[in-house]
Amino acid sequence: MTACEHSLVQPEAHRALFYRDSDEYVGGILDFIKPGSERDEPVAIAVPAPKLTLLRAELGPRADAIELLDMFELGRNPGRIIPAVLGMIERHAGKPLRYVGEPIWPGRSLDEIHEATRHEALINLAWPDADISVLCPYDVEGLDDQVLADAEHTHPGVVRDRRLEPSSAYGHGAVPDDCELPLSPPPPGALERPFDIGDLRRLRAWVGGLAAASGLDADHAGELVIAINELTTNTVKHADTRGVLRFWRAAGELIFQIEDAGYISDPLAGRRHQITGTGGLGLWMVNQLCDLVEVRTSVAGTTIRVHSSWDNEPGHIALAA
Repeated sequence: MTACEHSLVQPEAHRALFYRDSDEYVGGILDFIKPGSERDEPVAIAVPAPKLTLLRAELGPRADAIELLDMFELGRNPGRIIPAVLGMIERHAGKPLRYVGEPIWPGRSLDEIHEATRHEALINLAWPDADISVLCPYDVEGLDDQVLADAEHTHPGVVRDRRLEPSSAYGHGAVPDDCELPLSPPPPGALERPFDIGDLRRLRAWVGGLAAASGLDADHAGELVIAINELTTNTVKHADTRGVLRFWRAAGELIFQIEDAGYISDPLAGRRHQITGTGGLGLWMVNQLCDLVEVRTSVAGTTIRVHSSWDNEPGHIALAA
């Protein structure tokens, strides 16, 4: 099968696995990876840690030939996943890749789910010439109906009862409308700092002071300063306007928000720099350094909200019976 024939508009190239219990989960994944494993082609599986334990037990010695990744770590910020998969494609150049990724699970916050859903939509645009098949499991008993409806929008194929069918709701790479709604407003009392190019040094000191006062360790605080500096520098460099930096605390995390009049025209900005070198280094770095990155952009302006947590345990997951 050529790369063209293997386009992600085809149901078999990007499928959602709707599972109700562990048997359907394991069976659906084994069905998907079997052709690649039998031909000694590369296979990668990125799912939450408890699911890795389940799959390792089922795979036995076969697991040694598979790249197994903890999605709690890889996908805590969904913006990190596409760059990681592009790295796999590069490492296995010329070989068909089968990738299982489960970025949405019961226990994730609504903000995290919206960004993971955005990631699912962007998969359909991310590697048009690559020979890759993708399977994304969804827990139909534990996830809301809207999440499942969005999964049908972001996947050209859906597996139910271990049968693959085309999705009549497939959106051809468009992000579902509920993931494009404006971000919630900052809470009363959020701190606010307008800035331009002459303020960047003072902003770095301000961010570092807030991070230290909030109890972040030196390394974590330094990463946060780098991330915010990248975003504010992008504002004065690309938006050609003053920006506004806001800050507030929420349960277990610090939140910074940058607002400016610029527009990010590339939906994959920050998700493919390592491979293509076409730009977006600043936003790529922010994705690597922060625990969640939310972007809303239009011709009216751009808002980027970043979350930095001192609780490194993402939402829990319960295995289906």
